[in-house]
Amino acid sequence: MADSATHIPDVYEEVVGEVQITTLSNRQYAVLLDPIGADGKPQLGTKELRKGPVSFFLRPGERLESGIQSIQVLGAEEALLLRAREGLKDGEVTRSPGDRWMIYGPADYVPPVEVEIVEKRRAIPLDQNEGIYVRDITTGRVRSVVGESYMLKPNEELWEKDLPESVEELLAVRETSRKGPRDRTRVVSYRAPHNSAVQIYDYKEKKARVVFGPELVTLGPDEHFTVLSLSGDKPKRPHVIKDIALQLGPDFMTDIVTVETADHARLSLKLSYNWHFEIDPRNPSDAENIFQVPDFVGDGCKAIASRVRGAVAQASFDDFHKRSAKIIRTAVFGVDEHDKVKNHFHFSANNLVITNIDIQSVEPVDQRTRDSLQKSVQLAIEITTNSQEASARHEAARLEQEAKGRLERQKINDEAEAEKSRKQLLQLQAQSAAVESTGQATAEAKARAEAAHIEGLAAVEMSRLKAKSTKIKSEAELEEQQAKQIAEIEHQKALDELELRKARTLADIEAKKFEDTVSAIGADTIASIARAGPEMQAKLLAGLGLQSLMITDGSSPINLFNTAQGLISRE
Repeated sequence: MADSATHIPDVYEEVVGEVQITTLSNRQYAVLLDPIGADGKPQLGTKELRKGPVSFFLRPGERLESGIQSIQVLGAEEALLLRAREGLKDGEVTRSPGDRWMIYGPADYVPPVEVEIVEKRRAIPLDQNEGIYVRDITTGRVRSVVGESYMLKPNEELWEKDLPESVEELLAVRETSRKGPRDRTRVVSYRAPHNSAVQIYDYKEKKARVVFGPELVTLGPDEHFTVLSLSGDKPKRPHVIKDIALQLGPDFMTDIVTVETADHARLSLKLSYNWHFEIDPRNPSDAENIFQVPDFVGDGCKAIASRVRGAVAQASFDDFHKRSAKIIRTAVFGVDEHDKVKNHFHFSANNLVITNIDIQSVEPVDQRTRDSLQKSVQLAIEITTNSQEASARHEAARLEQEAKGRLERQKINDEAEAEKSRKQLLQLQAQSAAVESTGQATAEAKARAEAAHIEGLAAVEMSRLKAKSTKIKSEAELEEQQAKQIAEIEHQKALDELELRKARTLADIEAKKFEDTVSAIGADTIASIARAGPEMQAKLLAGLGLQSLMITDGSSPINLFNTAQGLISRE
């Protein structure tokens, strides 16, 4: 296109194909393999990075490594894991072939031709009870990271933890909310039920730890659950129940035991045992002991069945049929120093305690024993029925005699009560006659007393009303006197106010009159009047021709103006 707009092939040329233009935007780049150099020769085995915006045609022999690629845009929680294909200078760091490092966001990144992108990583958010397994590819060490948002480092990768198939099935049954297979890179967690214990064994440290529920159990990289394989069904068969958590009880288990009596009668006993583990969670040795017996159900049932068989083998069929509960409980629990049956059976190996035995059924195994037992039962039922009939007849006769005795006793009691009632009637009649004779006198006396009482109350009421009226009259006079005095005081106060206002008005008039007089005469006229006397006296002295003359004895001053006035006649 740069050479000419059109081209006609020569006779020695052949059109191989039409090349479309390759256009890169400002958010794209491409890696060109075997590019044509500036001298027009292909640079085989080399690469060239081209970033947009740019448009170009691929020349013969050139090709794109992975097509047109977009620039890697990294968020704040993202990073790129890079690996050097060959040595390069990355800023101030020199990278050797095979080196791995990471670039963290937020950023835009275009890898050079010497660098390949291994993967794009994102920070893994983890809740407080969540975790992941991380493996260091340099040392091979595996560790677990729990309860934090974690970004894998360049020399780390997620590690998958494998569990036995039985454990996977048990975890899948417990975690009903989980959909799909388990994420093997996530930390294995198990919710231990209430009143249970879970044993975890660390194959690296060669130690076991026991966790009591309710608790969330998490497994380390080298830890595994101890799977319990317990007996089940009736009679007990081994390896029927598989579980991770060991229930601590109290609970019960049922077993069917076949025994034979001393007279060779074979019986099938259905027994139920109440059990629990007697441990102290704060004592590590007790916690480890409960897992010492792998199948405590089977071993416990076998031990109890052995004791029961031994005890039944020493008793006859009739004796066992009558005292089956006592024989079995004595065989299992034993007796104390007072020949009383104990109330528990303790297994010291794993602290299992059997607290009670319930005999649910006793059935003969062979038909002859079953027929004999049925005849014995029928005979016992007949004997019991006859005994109950005789007891019923005797009880009926006894009740009849008791009823007759109660009837006679009731008759005697009724006659005694009738005599008591007759005696009370006579007493009441006598009291009525006495009351009738004394009633009139009592009524008259009561009437006179009531009249006197009424008269006294009337006198008291009259005195009280008189005192009240006197009090009201005195209070009225007092109020009238107070009102009159208040009125006089108000009248005198008003007169004083009028006199004061009159005096103030006259003073204002006099002051106004003096002010008007002064204003009419004038200040200069008043001053001249004031100076007229002294000036006339001074002129009279001057007319006498005296310059200065003073005659005094020195004990008192002499007013010359008054002296001058005495010298002048006022005619």
